[in-house]
Amino acid sequence: MKTVAATIRRVGLIANPEKPDVARLVRRAQKLITAARRTVVLEANTAAMLGGKFRSVCSMPELAAATDLILVFGGDGTMLKAAREIAGHLTPVLGINAGHLGFLTGVSPNHLQAALHRVWEGRFQLEERALLDGTVCRGQEYITLLALNDFVLSRGLTSRLIELEVRVNDELLTRYRCDGFIASSPTGSTAYSLAAGGAIVSPDTEALTLTPICPHTLSIRPVVVNLASTVSVRLISSRLVATVAADGQQQVELAAGDTVTIRRSARSVRLLRLEGTNFFSTLRQKLGWSGSNV
Repeated sequence: MKTVAATIRRVGLIANPEKPDVARLVRRAQKLITAARRTVVLEANTAAMLGGKFRSVCSMPELAAATDLILVFGGDGTMLKAAREIAGHLTPVLGINAGHLGFLTGVSPNHLQAALHRVWEGRFQLEERALLDGTVCRGQEYITLLALNDFVLSRGLTSRLIELEVRVNDELLTRYRCDGFIASSPTGSTAYSLAAGGAIVSPDTEALTLTPICPHTLSIRPVVVNLASTVSVRLISSRLVATVAADGQQQVELAAGDTVTIRRSARSVRLLRLEGTNFFSTLRQKLGWSGSNV
């Protein structure tokens, strides 16, 4: 990737201001990038957090169009938000973990300088990650959502189960009586789907995982279908409040008869993976599996 590295001249910075000490980390990144004779471009909220006057301040989509690489400082939630905002741009994203578990933010703050050296030297790979489109249909009204990890349908504050009818490519899969339902991309397989008993899916797998949350029937199990499939979920329950959430961040309330259609998006996002790291080593480290040196 040496030739690609040579084209990285403008680096965008996005940070979650709610993370402790993130301002110091961003300022350190600024100095390292400038010392490498690259230009720093700041996302607007990140610039406001630093409290100075900056010439190059952009929204996230503008940042993606104006830069060759984006560094995201925060946790996986910050990465998910950034991915949705810049979806469809070819600008690669590298996450600097200022959060907790950090499946998407692969670089420790302590390794920031070494990580940037690898980038300048071209010691990285680019991974294309699929996003999911979700469309809520309510009569003649349509609401569209976008997710990198997953769409989650769940009951409201009531303790009663909801009933959902799920179809795959217009063929009936089943009806669930459950607390909720997750449609997960390969990237999202290590998020809520994993906690609900879904399979871990390698990011390069063309798969969509359908995982019920606490189903009433014990024989019900997660189902994996092709990522090109169209999944339709209809809320059958009446007199119950339910919601659908994209990446746990964008939420729409559902009424009886509403249908959520989930399919692979035409847009994607590029993640930068440093040399010497891979999905399985991340699993071992983050989940504390045998073979991890952490």
